Amino acid sequence: MSDTRAEMRLPTKDVRDDLPFFTKVLKMRLDTIFPADDPKVAVVSGHGLRLCLDAHSNEPPGTIRILTDDPDGFAGGERRLTAPNGTRIEIEPLHVPLATPTTAHDFVVRRLADQAPWVIGRAGMHYRDLVPSRLGGSIIASHIRIPDGGPVPDMVHYHTVGFQLIFCYRGWVDLVYEDQGEPFRLEAGNCVIQPPEIRHRVLYASPNIEVIEIGVPAEHVTSIDHSMTLPNGPANPDRRFQGQRFVHHKTAEATWKPFRLPGFVARDTTIGENTQGVAGVHVAKRGEGTPVFARHDSDILFTFVMDGELTLEAEGQETQRLGAGDAFVVPPGLVTRYADPSDDIELLEVSLPARFITDTEEAGAA
Repeated sequence: MSDTRAEMRLPTKDVRDDLPFFTKVLKMRLDTIFPADDPKVAVVSGHGLRLCLDAHSNEPPGTIRILTDDPDGFAGGERRLTAPNGTRIEIEPLHVPLATPTTAHDFVVRRLADQAPWVIGRAGMHYRDLVPSRLGGSIIASHIRIPDGGPVPDMVHYHTVGFQLIFCYRGWVDLVYEDQGEPFRLEAGNCVIQPPEIRHRVLYASPNIEVIEIGVPAEHVTSIDHSMTLPNGPANPDRRFQGQRFVHHKTAEATWKPFRLPGFVARDTTIGENTQGVAGVHVAKRGEGTPVFARHDSDILFTFVMDGELTLEAEGQETQRLGAGDAFVVPPGLVTRYADPSDDIELLEVSLPARFITDTEEAGAA
């Protein structure tokens, strides 16, 4: 087997000036140095990095970022340093706490007929943004499709998120998750939540697969795990990932109950319970009764029209007839009505938090 290494070359005016900085301050080790009587080149390594300090080099000095779980104890607590050769050093935390921006509440309607562009993203998947404003960075909602189907060029990875939902809208997709046993098929109408940092992989997709993906916050890091192989052993359904349990909700096993809004019934995905109240996910369809005006106090209330049609009436806003593929966000306090729903109406509703108050017209909301 061949031995292959990679190193970054940096300039130096005097190797003897730079070595104490890189070995003592940055805690790297000296691997080679030559010539012995008047060193012109030295190689140091550490923290997953290999550097060649070369007096013959004319490259710029560059910047090195060192990520550590003890930034205050590394390099005497200094966060910004400059080596004798001019290389800038930035000391940063290895794990940055997840920060969710304050929600910028807004009434949002995103219509499929508006022909918003599909953008090619990770693993060749096509993305359509359902909430372009991201509500100030608090949420991202994407309509994702894989036109051709077949094997998906994905790797074991995880997301640094507060909440993430994958709802299979059309077709099916084969998935595998950390501590959830063998791969399984996520079929249309079913959904999973991906708890924070659970390792997973997309394996195979049907032609024209479509999913709705919700992530909180909008900007979050996706990391590849090169060391884990999935499946990784027997299922451990009780495991919590930062307080949340994995959920695979199946519509065939669901119970329909009265929805929070008259005129509709809904199935609870149990996501509210298993995220300890972080988020709630319901699928609603036509029920008995007449839709009424109502307002809510949820921080975020996102709805995607999966099938059928309804007329969205909102106080101070243009009335719109919405159909399959359309999405909307109703901010807290805004009086709305889901009027004239078709018999085949089906809505995906995602709320953060899971529990919130809805006041209907009968309760004096309008």
